[in-house]
Amino acid sequence: MQYALDTNSILYYLRSQKNLSSYFAAIVEGLEFISLSVITKIELFSYPGLELEEDRKIKEFIEDFKINELDDEIVDKTIEIRKKYKLKLPDAVIAATALANNLILITHNKKDFDKVMGLQIIDPLD
Repeated sequence: MQYALDTNSILYYLRSQKNLSSYFAAIVEGLEFISLSVITKIELFSYPGLELEEDRKIKEFIEDFKINELDDEIVDKTIEIRKKYKLKLPDAVIAATALANNLILITHNKKDFDKVMGLQIIDPLD
């Protein structure tokens, strides 16, 4: 299986959230293919109050993950998702990236992403 990590799931993992599911921990610890939307990368490194040590941890953590850049398919899917589901632009790009690349999205933000038809989601805290 292949996965895309949302910003919140990475922060939960790096901050050692105690109630992370063992399934999510196994995915992150290298048992599966993981990628990120370029938006997730932007959100991570521009997170308010990010300290130097956290910045270093993020760089180290994502260095082996594929970063999915924007392409025409993702842009078109983003537009469709924004129009149909009224998601915020960053969330629409993340959802479109997962759909375009047949990825299961790992996010705790189920409230927004659940409504996107065809998008598979795993909550890292379930």
